[in-house]
Amino acid sequence: MPNQASQSSAAVPGFPLWPLLATMGMQTLATMAAYSVPALAPAIARDLAIDGALAGYFVSAVYGVGIVSSLLAADLIHRHGAVRLGQAVLAGTLAMLLISASGSVAALALGALALGSAYGATAPVSTHLLVPRTAPRIVNLVLSIRQIGVPLGGVLGALLLPPLALRLGWQTTFLLQALPAALLLLLLEWPRRRWDGERPAGPGRRKGGLRQIVSLLAASGELKRLTFASFVFSGLQLSFVAFTTVQLTSRADFGLVAAGQALAAYQVSGVLTRPIWGWIADRWIPARDILVFQGLVMGAAALVAGQFGPGWPVAGVLLVCAVAGATASGYTGLAYAEFARLGGPRRTEATGLGSAAMFSGVLVLPSLGAALVTRTGSYGLAYGALGVAAILTGLMLASGNRGARR
Repeated sequence: MPNQASQSSAAVPGFPLWPLLATMGMQTLATMAAYSVPALAPAIARDLAIDGALAGYFVSAVYGVGIVSSLLAADLIHRHGAVRLGQAVLAGTLAMLLISASGSVAALALGALALGSAYGATAPVSTHLLVPRTAPRIVNLVLSIRQIGVPLGGVLGALLLPPLALRLGWQTTFLLQALPAALLLLLLEWPRRRWDGERPAGPGRRKGGLRQIVSLLAASGELKRLTFASFVFSGLQLSFVAFTTVQLTSRADFGLVAAGQALAAYQVSGVLTRPIWGWIADRWIPARDILVFQGLVMGAAALVAGQFGPGWPVAGVLLVCAVAGATASGYTGLAYAEFARLGGPRRTEATGLGSAAMFSGVLVLPSLGAALVTRTGSYGLAYGALGVAAILTGLMLASGNRGARR
């Protein structure tokens, strides 16, 4: 395959509408599948006679295996093309849905492995396709729009899947999700040769993989800081999702509906602000400086959220959740744009590194926060530790940015 610089010259930079829609659709369908087991957990638990809380292990398995597929994605893209690997992501999504629909605990476990083996490639595929076709002045905006696919998949899963399961059963609901995934997989065959270009066979093909990622990381202090920040920020992002409704119903006397509205405010804020952050970064404030601001604000929001308790007004809780969503959930598009910028001609490898860091944060930090809550009975301590980590990370990024400007 020609290197990414030559691929960039072959593409005409502008607004890559069709690649953007394709990669956003791929991300939405894969994320919706990943969160379908938690969304349908009550029905699955009833039919299989298991604890519904075990659904959390499904998501953990997807992200855990996704760390590996993130790191391997660049090499597979260089060998087979980004569109072909995007089709593999959709094939993994299909496999998860079809296997899980067979209706056993073993099938759900195998389905998580099938999806995770492809899920980590979503961001590297998207960066490889989008950046060469995007005018430099709108890169942050385009990648931020693409990232809407993550919360959009979660929201669609929460809104659409439970009603379908009540009418048709959870196994049929899995099968229905397979239809759009199969359709998009087939549609991607039409632009595949044009978008992937011609790739040389044999030893001339450039290698991606772990060695390139390690060399990138070793050579750049800025990339090291961004990787660590992505780990911390993504861990806090999922901690808000994991703790909000349970904390509000058990500690702040909120009903389930009101607590759900607070979580919805968090999610919707993340969806709406991602393109806004990208637009600001392309016009006025560099993305690396916005990431500093987001780290400080999401940390402060976590410290405040740890104090939720009886007497807190609904409006106050909604405001804190919206601010947290705009920062802890809204940062990812800018982070991926920064990974692409710092990676230069090896932006696909850098994006794989970013995905692996984010997935690692999702696995580690919410679990540590949950352990603190279990041991101490205090959400304040868990949120406090995560909030301080985010603030210190923001300050670390700020210090690095000052050094880079000198």
